[in-house]
Amino acid sequence: MIVLDIARLARPQQWVKNSFVLVGLIFGHGWNDPVLVHAALLATAAFCLASSAVYAFNDAIDVENDRRHPRKRLRPVAAGRVGPGAAHVVAGLLAATGLIVAELAGRPVLWTVAAYLCLNLAYTKALKLVPIVDVFCIAAGFMLRLLAGTSAIGIEASSWLLACGFFLTLFLGFAKRKAELDLLDAGAADHRAALSRYPPGFLDAAVMISSVCMVVAYGSYSVSEATALMHGTNHMVWTLPWVLLGTFRYLLRLKAGLAGADPSVDLYRDPVLAVCATGWTLTTWLLIGPAFIQ
Repeated sequence: MIVLDIARLARPQQWVKNSFVLVGLIFGHGWNDPVLVHAALLATAAFCLASSAVYAFNDAIDVENDRRHPRKRLRPVAAGRVGPGAAHVVAGLLAATGLIVAELAGRPVLWTVAAYLCLNLAYTKALKLVPIVDVFCIAAGFMLRLLAGTSAIGIEASSWLLACGFFLTLFLGFAKRKAELDLLDAGAADHRAALSRYPPGFLDAAVMISSVCMVVAYGSYSVSEATALMHGTNHMVWTLPWVLLGTFRYLLRLKAGLAGADPSVDLYRDPVLAVCATGWTLTTWLLIGPAFIQ
């Protein structure tokens, strides 16, 4: 039973977020090179271990707040099945292993993973208490994933790649805060102090602004001449409808209180979002894949 609880502590279902590390490999057309694929997979594994270390550390630190949350109270530490001390040990082992794997992917990846761990340490100890900054820290963590992926295969991160990723994670971050505020209502401050410092209506505006920025950035990327030259096609705009449909669907579910708490779970629970993700992936592959398969 303890093994299952430790596995839950690591939250492997959240590793889908680390697919951001592979974006550079895919859009940099490095999938035909086994060396680059191996390096990108090592970087992804390093981030899976590092992110699990962060989850375990957060659960140990936030145990009292989690016990007042209707969903998080079921987590192993909050439920009393794993002690905070044991969670700290698990976090340390996962972090150390993640750094070792990152070193195998290259020194730049090692420094990026180390920066991610330091960022989350600062977030857990202090920055999560500062409104807006807390969401920007989440977005920064995803930017580090993108940079780790491009560093692993030795390419420079595209400005478009960083912009789209940044606005996407801001959108999801503000959506998560709104979902928490809607769920916890008057008890929000007891769980997360920063929630009490967001004025009424601010999170709705932040979600809308970041979603517009995300769609505009992706739309500009899809019709850019640089994009056409890189991918060998000027038809990337056909992926835009999937992005728009997915964004509107997510906003609809967020407004209804059915999304926002966990984007990775939302993707599995809603068939429309799942179709959008699948449709975007297939359309992108059909457009850029065949031209670069040798």
